[in-house]
Amino acid sequence: MSIRTERVASLLQQELGAILQKELPRSPIITVVDVKITIDLSIARVYVSIIGTPKEQQTAMASLQDKTKSIRKILSAKIRHHFRRIPELEFHEDHLYERANRIEQLLSEVRKGSVENA
Repeated sequence: MSIRTERVASLLQQELGAILQKELPRSPIITVVDVKITIDLSIARVYVSIIGTPKEQQTAMASLQDKTKSIRKILSAKIRHHFRRIPELEFHEDHLYERANRIEQLLSEVRKGSVENA
């Protein structure tokens, strides 16, 4: 990724995080984990972590998909002076948090088993 695309991705991550807090306040906790942007700045893949039950996660992702156009419009109003054209947004769920928790749980079980066997 070039320096320019990294700066654009960082700006989008920051602004989208703030927008999602205002647009989806009653949802489970949604965090913008990363933004990957194409070289031509036309598409931004937004990776979000959703903390909640599986049903809440599914509902939150559906809500993000439904509100993509309105979120992009709000984003455009906030950062229009930086871009000629605001990139299309694609929301993807990032499961890193869940995997990290599962690994921690497994390690905890292994440690507990080691103590019992000692």
